[in-house]
Amino acid sequence: MMYNKTIFDLSAKGRCGASPISADVPDFQLPDDLLRAESAALPEVTEVDVVRHFTHLSQKNFGIDIGMYPLGSCTMKYNPRINEVACRLPGFARIHPGAPPQYAQGALQLMHELQSYLAEITGLDVVTLQPAAGAQGELTGLMMIRAWHTSQGNPRRKVLIPDTAHGTNPASSALCNYAVETVPSNDRGTLDLASLREKMTGEVAALMVTNPNTLGLFEKDIAEAAEIVHQAGGLIYLDGANMNAIMGIVRPGDFGVDVMHLNLHKTFSTPHGGGGPGSGPVAAKSFLAPYLPSPIITKSGDQFFPDYERPQSIGKVQAFFGNFGVLVRAYAYIREMGPDGLKFASEMAVLNANYIRENLKGIYHLPYDEVCMHECVFSEKSLPGDLRTLDVAKRLMDYGFHPPTVYFPLIVKGAIMVEPTETESLENCDDFIQAMKTIRAEAENDPKALTSAPRTTPIARADEVMAVKKLRLTADMDG
Repeated sequence: MMYNKTIFDLSAKGRCGASPISADVPDFQLPDDLLRAESAALPEVTEVDVVRHFTHLSQKNFGIDIGMYPLGSCTMKYNPRINEVACRLPGFARIHPGAPPQYAQGALQLMHELQSYLAEITGLDVVTLQPAAGAQGELTGLMMIRAWHTSQGNPRRKVLIPDTAHGTNPASSALCNYAVETVPSNDRGTLDLASLREKMTGEVAALMVTNPNTLGLFEKDIAEAAEIVHQAGGLIYLDGANMNAIMGIVRPGDFGVDVMHLNLHKTFSTPHGGGGPGSGPVAAKSFLAPYLPSPIITKSGDQFFPDYERPQSIGKVQAFFGNFGVLVRAYAYIREMGPDGLKFASEMAVLNANYIRENLKGIYHLPYDEVCMHECVFSEKSLPGDLRTLDVAKRLMDYGFHPPTVYFPLIVKGAIMVEPTETESLENCDDFIQAMKTIRAEAENDPKALTSAPRTTPIARADEVMAVKKLRLTADMDG
């Protein structure tokens, strides 16, 4: 049943969804300057109206609980419900963030152990859980790099970023007052070492690399790249957003990474999207430990406490200790999976991506025909006529799939980036492959099926540029 009513459509004067009890405190008259001149234009509805209205609205949304969500570089994998049970335990859910350490030992122990787990997984020495998301983790890591270089007598002024990096990397560098210089890819879609050698001067503070990169390819020469950077006095920053392809298989610290962030809301299966929640812990080698945000959770005897005595710290980057509910979920996921489970998850993510790549190769253009990691990238190059990537993405919605990432990475014209994750079954991958094949056949025989898509959603194709510039956040009360 199509449902397009607003909450105001259900409103009728005198309806109420609650039965207020008599006040047991004396009446108090607010000052006139605090009172409204007119009553707020709020809907008057019953409880069942409210429940049905918001349930109908929720059914218009697409989420990971509904079906496959193949957003490239976002790792939208299913979130196990055991994680939700853990973070709702009263001792975690009801704890006040300002509670004294002696009353928060369980929470502090969890954070201390999570720091240790993430250090082991990354092959690095120290971890902060504060950053609220990957982009804030990037900024935190770069601030630490700047602080370390400053302590060496020269903060340097440039950051090198490959053209396959995530889009937040240049922004984080600029926020940290670094100039950005791009390192191109070679014909295999990986870092061009000759260009890196040429650009790696004493002015460069760090190489900020994503591995696997946004083409879904592992940077096989990363250890040599790290040696080039280190010989010139620079550091290696790893964008860990694609860690879901390599966790339990290879540790970034072992191939030369000095500092990196992790997206708990991607790799470690906690909810994300819609602006939050998120979490972007930063892991680093021991020589960068003094610059970590304060506090770090430490242990003395059998007691856990936050260590604020960090004179070289870059300072706080997030209130309290970070997004604690997300930390609990990630801790539960790591404990549930264990080392073998984390490795198996990565292996299955890589297997699913390559299965899709092989089955769609030749049907959609594959700009880099290499074994991929957790995601594969196609392009619009082979589409007939004036059809574009956006048309394919919109048509996928009619087949019940959330569209993949489109037009990214930028070095692939009309990119279609697919990341199935490890939580999708063979049958789900086959259904997606069949939908993509059907759409490709429609492109040849019935292109209007694509250009008029989507047809099965509450609204047709929106003007996405105008929608951002001219928001409509309220109902049209005039009809």
